[in-house]
Amino acid sequence: MSTFTPYSAAVGGALIGLAAVLLMVATGRIAGVSGFVSRLLPPYEDRQTVVRLAFVTGLILAPVLYSVGIGHSVNIAVSSSLSVLLVAGFLVGLGAVLGGGCTSGHGVCGTARLSSRSLIATPVFVGAGMITVFVVRHVLGGQ
Repeated sequence: MSTFTPYSAAVGGALIGLAAVLLMVATGRIAGVSGFVSRLLPPYEDRQTVVRLAFVTGLILAPVLYSVGIGHSVNIAVSSSLSVLLVAGFLVGLGAVLGGGCTSGHGVCGTARLSSRSLIATPVFVGAGMITVFVVRHVLGGQ
C-alpha cells in the first residue's frame, strides 16, 4: 500500500473534475471512460471519435507527464497474474455495461448532477468492490 498524499489526491481530484466540466461544456458529453473506450471500437462511428481519442490519449499520457513534472518515475506494481487481470477486466467491463456506466460516468459526473441512477449505482459498485477485496484478501487469502 502506498502512502496517502492528500495534496496530490486533492489536485488530481480537482483536475478530474475540471476535465469533466470542460468536456461537458465543450461537447455536451459526460466523461464516462467506459463509454468513450467502447465507442472507439468498430463498428461504432460518429463525429465524436476525435474527442474520444483525445480524452483516452490524455488518460494514457497523464501519468507520463506527471512523472516528467515531478522528476522521477512513478512505480506501479501489479502482483496479479495475467489470467486474473483478464478475468477482472472482463468483469469490470460487464459491470459497466450492466450498470449503464462506470466510475467516471456515474461516480464523478452522475453524482455531481444528482442523477438518481448514479446515486444508486455508485454505492453499489463501491460496495461490490469492498466485498470483493475482503473476500479475496481475507477469505481466499490472496494479495
